[in-house]
Amino acid sequence: MEGQKTSLFDWVYKYGTVAVIALVVLYFSLTNPYFFTYDNLKDILRSISIVTFVAIGVTFSLIVGGFDLSVGATVSLTTVTAASMMVWYEQGPFLTLVVPIVLSLLVGLVNAFLVVKIRIPDLLATLAMLYIVNGVHMTYSKGYSIYANMPMQDGTTAPGKFQEWFLWLGQGEWFSVPVPVILTFLLVAITHVYLTYTKQGRMLYMTGGNLEAARLSGIPVNRYRTLAYVLSALFAGLGGMLLAARIGTGQVSSGSSMLMDAVAAAFVGFSVFGVGKPNVFGTFVGAILIGVLLNGMTMLNLPYYAYDIIKGVVLALALAVTYYQVRRKRKA
Repeated sequence: MEGQKTSLFDWVYKYGTVAVIALVVLYFSLTNPYFFTYDNLKDILRSISIVTFVAIGVTFSLIVGGFDLSVGATVSLTTVTAASMMVWYEQGPFLTLVVPIVLSLLVGLVNAFLVVKIRIPDLLATLAMLYIVNGVHMTYSKGYSIYANMPMQDGTTAPGKFQEWFLWLGQGEWFSVPVPVILTFLLVAITHVYLTYTKQGRMLYMTGGNLEAARLSGIPVNRYRTLAYVLSALFAGLGGMLLAARIGTGQVSSGSSMLMDAVAAAFVGFSVFGVGKPNVFGTFVGAILIGVLLNGMTMLNLPYYAYDIIKGVVLALALAVTYYQVRRKRKA
């Protein structure tokens, strides 16, 4: 009997998340005939593309045993910056892309400095950066969203507008597949290969697995921890630019909701196929689960304030299964 319980739990641990997605899709498909259609599934994938970018950034910080709370603020920063380059300053592709990327890298470097060099606990350091970055982008935009023909302080209207090439990144399609979905699949594939099959990827996992053992083995742990925080901020910044391209405005504080969804996706990913550690493919599956739930609840006209309850329950269950399995392995 004990062996049967163990086997059942192992199955749930490995395949529970995928089974939940299948059951949720089945339920919503039976309750709404428009759910399981190509257009709606395409919308789900499009909607999770930005969260996936941010969640992969969170995954990198988790891999080295850290945690980055500033990703949501970084999303807002690059959303506003990319918009202002086009709407306020009428800049072309080069500065529109490079300036937000440089700013996100700067956020990652400051996070790494606080955590790695100053040795402030990661939660506290990145929380401080969350407030700083939020303050910076709110000061820069003066608290206003940035959009075409917006009124300026001198009484004129903004001279520029969102350019077609930029909007195409968030709204366009290629062979009837949304461009953000293509970019997301490419990102997942590239980062999975990087973490699984390259020396740097293995070093990142070794650094997070046992920091002291990795250091004694000659691994430059501080360098890899710095790399993880820089990549975390970079992917959050790219997600912010994609968000601006999708909605066609530079919304202030647009990244606030991204933080919790990204964290949930990254932690749900621990339990996908029983990996038990941060991984890009699991993070993507976690993002899909959240996207399916939100889309289905919207189609059922459930109140928006109930969404967080469902997301919290899913995250709690995924964490409970994951950490229970971790304790079982330690006892064994």
